[in-house]
Amino acid sequence: MTTLDTLQDQLGYRFQTIALMKQAVTHRSFGTPNNERLEFLGDAMLNAYIAEALYRRHPEMPEGDLSRLRSNLVNQSALAEIATGLALGDVLRLGEGEVKTGGSARPSILADALESIIGAVFLDGGSSAAAEVVARLFAELLDGPRVATASKDAKTALQEWLQGRRLALPKYVVAQITGAAHQQQFRVNCIIEKPSLSESGLGTTRRAAEQDAASRALARLTGSESAPAPISSSNAASSTPPAAKKEKA
Repeated sequence: MTTLDTLQDQLGYRFQTIALMKQAVTHRSFGTPNNERLEFLGDAMLNAYIAEALYRRHPEMPEGDLSRLRSNLVNQSALAEIATGLALGDVLRLGEGEVKTGGSARPSILADALESIIGAVFLDGGSSAAAEVVARLFAELLDGPRVATASKDAKTALQEWLQGRRLALPKYVVAQITGAAHQQQFRVNCIIEKPSLSESGLGTTRRAAEQDAASRALARLTGSESAPAPISSSNAASSTPPAAKKEKA
């Protein structure tokens, strides 16, 4: 089980003021001081650090693609994924109601807490320390499939991948909607018939959840050695693929 001490080891940063770290993992349901202000700060710093990293890594990439890529990397799904990898839920300080309803595993709470920690590191150790923590936490995502599909949204990229292999387009099915009307959380399944595959995505809108599910499905497909090979240009020219209705992104 993760503790504040082991979490610091995973972050690669030791807090000088442990009270800041405790505040960063304190949800508003627990009481005050909580992590809402740190989340505000961490969100701003995270976006700035990721923007700089992308700017330096991709000197030829136009602004629009850089913005889409940053959105692929800095969103609730990606942050919650990183937080889950850190077992951040183990150290969250939640009110009794949130504990009973599984708040420690809720993506929105995990994502907010991760941003809060980044804000706390910034206040405790300065800009360089926070930048190093962000670089460490996002190293895998910065080199992952989200980067490869930066020039187009995930649903379009997945559709083109399947069409290039004469495969049926995916279906998107809403599996779950949780939360109040003004703060809903969508879970959508992306279902592909061949190769048989189903991936779930999360988002605050149906569209965002579909994009997340498509991104995860594409990552599975592009990393699968058994995935069908692309159609060569000569084969594509000599045969006509079956007609398929293009799904709106």
